[in-house]
Amino acid sequence: MTAFLTIIIVLFIAVAIWQMVKIFDLAQVGSSSDSSVATDYDNKLNAYLMLGFLAFIYIITIVCFVKWGDLPLLSNSASEHGPQIDNLMIISLVIIFIVQTVTQFLLHYFAYKYRGEKGKKALFYADNNTLEAIWTIIPVIVLAGLIIYGLFTWTSIMNIDQDEDPIVVELYAQQFSWTARYAGKDNTLGKANVRLINLDNANILGVDESDPNAQDDVITKELHLPVGRPVLFKMRSQDVLHSAYMPHFRAQMNCVPGMITQFGFTPTVTTADMRQTPQIIEKVQHINEIRVEKSKELATKGEAPLDRYEFDYLLLCNKICGKSHYNMQMKIVVETQEEFEAWMKEQKEFKDSLLK
Repeated sequence: MTAFLTIIIVLFIAVAIWQMVKIFDLAQVGSSSDSSVATDYDNKLNAYLMLGFLAFIYIITIVCFVKWGDLPLLSNSASEHGPQIDNLMIISLVIIFIVQTVTQFLLHYFAYKYRGEKGKKALFYADNNTLEAIWTIIPVIVLAGLIIYGLFTWTSIMNIDQDEDPIVVELYAQQFSWTARYAGKDNTLGKANVRLINLDNANILGVDESDPNAQDDVITKELHLPVGRPVLFKMRSQDVLHSAYMPHFRAQMNCVPGMITQFGFTPTVTTADMRQTPQIIEKVQHINEIRVEKSKELATKGEAPLDRYEFDYLLLCNKICGKSHYNMQMKIVVETQEEFEAWMKEQKEFKDSLLK
C-alpha cells in the first residue's frame, strides 16, 4: 500500500510539473508560432493516451477481480433474508460492471477515432431521435426493474410475521455505546422515555418503573440471540442520530431521537459455526499475523502486546455520531435456544437491577 501511494504521489508531482511547463510556454512573448493551438501531433498523442488509459482501466479491473473478486462480504450472510440482499447487490454490481465496460470503451475509442486532424471537419446535427430513445428507454427499464425488485425485497424483509412470536429486543443508542433491553417473559417491552432517566437508581434507559410490563425486562450490554428464531428490534436514540448496523445479518436501521424505529430478522448461523467457516478462519489468521508483527514493535517500546483476535458478530453505528463514533459497537452472540435460555436465567430483571 505504501508503494502504491508513493507511485500515485510521484505521478501527481509529474503532472504538476508538466502543467507548470505548459503555463510557462503559454506565457512566452514574441513566439513565432501559436503554441496554444493543438497540432496533429498533439491530437494524435492524446488519442493514443486515451487508448492507453482505457487499457489501464481494464488492467486495474482485472487485477481487482483476481485479487479481491471473491466478494467475501456477499457470501457470509447469517440471517434468513441475507441471501436476498446479497442477490440484489450482485445483480446491481453485474449491471454496473457491464455498463461501465461498454461506456468507457466507447468514450475512449471515439476520442481516438475522431481525434482532430488537419483538413478534417466534424459533422454537426441537432439531434438523433433514435439514439436519444435508446439511451433513455434502456436505463429506464433497467432502473425500474432494480427499484421494483428492491422494493419487493425490502417489503418481504420488513413484513415481520407476528404469528411466529418473535423475541422483542430494544436497542438503545447513546454517544458512544449500545444497550440492549429484552422484553422478558411476557415478551412485551415496558414503556420508556428519556425524561424518566434516573441515574440515582441506575435507570439509564428511562424505563417507566411503574409499568407492569417493564418489571421483567432485562437490560444488558451484550446482545445474545437464539439461532433460527425471529427477533424484532425496537430502536431508540438518547441524543443524536445513530444507525444500528449488523453487517453479517444484512440489517441496518436509523435510531432517531424522539421516535421508535424497528427492524427484524432471523439469525441462521451461530457464532461458533461462523468461526469455523474457511473465510472467517482465513480472516482471523491474517489479522492475528498482523497483530503479532505489531506486538513486536510495541515490545521494543516496552508496551503491552495486542490480544489475539477472535471473530464475533458486531452491532456497529453507521452514522458519524461524534468523535468516538468508530468505537461504538456491541458484541452479538448467536447461540442455540438452550444456551440462550441459560444465559437469560443469569441476567437480572429490571425490578431487581434498580438501586434501592
